[in-house]
Amino acid sequence: MIQHRLNRLDARWPHLRKGCALAVLSALSAQAGAETNVAVYGIIDAGLLYQSKTDPNGKSKTSMETSGLRQSVLGFKGDRDLGQGLEGFFNLELHYDTNNGKLHGSGDAQDTGTPFFRRQANLGLRGDWGSLTFGRQYGPALLAHIGTEPRAFKEQFSNLYAWAYNQYAATSGPVGTDRNTNNDVGIFFSNAIQYRNTVGPVNFGILWAPGGQSGSTQKNSAWAAGATYTGPVILSASYQVIKDEATANANVRHGGLGIAVPLGDFTFKANYLNARNEASTGAKVSNVNGLGVGVDWRWRPDHTATLAYYDNKDKQNGRDHTRNIVLSNDYALRKDTTLYVQAAIVNAEDGATIKTSIVAAGIPAVGTTSTLVNAGINFTF
Repeated sequence: MIQHRLNRLDARWPHLRKGCALAVLSALSAQAGAETNVAVYGIIDAGLLYQSKTDPNGKSKTSMETSGLRQSVLGFKGDRDLGQGLEGFFNLELHYDTNNGKLHGSGDAQDTGTPFFRRQANLGLRGDWGSLTFGRQYGPALLAHIGTEPRAFKEQFSNLYAWAYNQYAATSGPVGTDRNTNNDVGIFFSNAIQYRNTVGPVNFGILWAPGGQSGSTQKNSAWAAGATYTGPVILSASYQVIKDEATANANVRHGGLGIAVPLGDFTFKANYLNARNEASTGAKVSNVNGLGVGVDWRWRPDHTATLAYYDNKDKQNGRDHTRNIVLSNDYALRKDTTLYVQAAIVNAEDGATIKTSIVAAGIPAVGTTSTLVNAGINFTF
C-alpha cells in the first residue's frame, strides 16, 4: 500500500522524492560539517641549485631542486568536538618531490616499503590537560629546536641533515643487521604514542614507540623528549634513544641544546647537537658534534636575511669534518608565498661523510671547498 502511494506521488510530482532526498542529504551534511572541521593544506617548493664542485676534479652542476626552503607536502587534518572539554583530531601528511612528482624517499628500515603518508598518519585526543597522539608522527626532539636552530631546520643548508643522517645508518638496515622499524631519520616515528602540553612558558613533548617484539619491551623501541622555553629568550633541549630490533642496544643516542636571543630586528641563535651511533653489538661507530650559530636580520617588514656558521665533526673519525657558511634572504611576497635565495660555502675534509653534511644531497665534494647557490619559490595553501 505504501509503495503504491509512493508510485502515485512519483507519477504526479516526479521531482518530489528527489527533492526530499536532497534535503535530507543537505541536512546530514550540515550536521556533519558542524561537528567535524576538515582542512586540506600543503606546501609546494621548487627552485634551481648551482653547485661549483661535484667531485675533487671540480666539475660543476646546475639542477632543479625540490624543497629548498621547506618540504613539499600535501596534508589533511581535522578535529571534532567530543564534548566535556574533549576534542578529537587527526593528521595525514605525505611528502613529495616537486621536480618529478614522486613520493620523497623514506628513511625507514629496508624491506619495510615507502610510506604513502610518510610524515604523519595519526589521530588523537586533546583538552586542558594537553594532548595524546597515536600513530606515525613528528618526534618532540626536533620540534623543540626549531626556534633555536640557526636556519630553523630549513630543507637546504641547515643541520636538519646532520640530524637526519646521524639517525639513519644505525637503524635502516635489512633484517638481521642494525635496524629499528619505528624510526625514520630521527624525525618521524611509527607505532608511537606522544603526550604534549604547555605549562606556562614551557612547551614539551614525550614520545614512546613500543617495539612490538615478543618477550621484550625494549627491542625495536624508541623514546624521545623535547622542551622549549619561550620568554625574553628561547631555550630548547632534547634527547632521544633508538634501540635495535634484535638486541635492544641503543643504536642511536641523540641530544641537543639551543638558545635564541631576540634584540630588535635581530635574533641571535646557537644550537648544539650530539649524535652517538653504535652497531647492534654495542660497538661504537660515530660520535658527531654539530654546532650552529647564526643571526636573523629582519631588514624590511617583508625581508629576512640570515647568516649562519656550522661546524660538524665526528670525534670517532676525526677526518669526518665539515665547516659551512650560509647566507640567505627570504622575501615574503605575501603570508603564503616566499621567494628565497641561499648560498653555502662548504669546506669538507677528505674523510667527510653525510653525517657532517648540511646539504640535502650529502657532501658536495670531499677534500675540497664548494660553493652552492639555491634560489626558488615556496607556496603554501
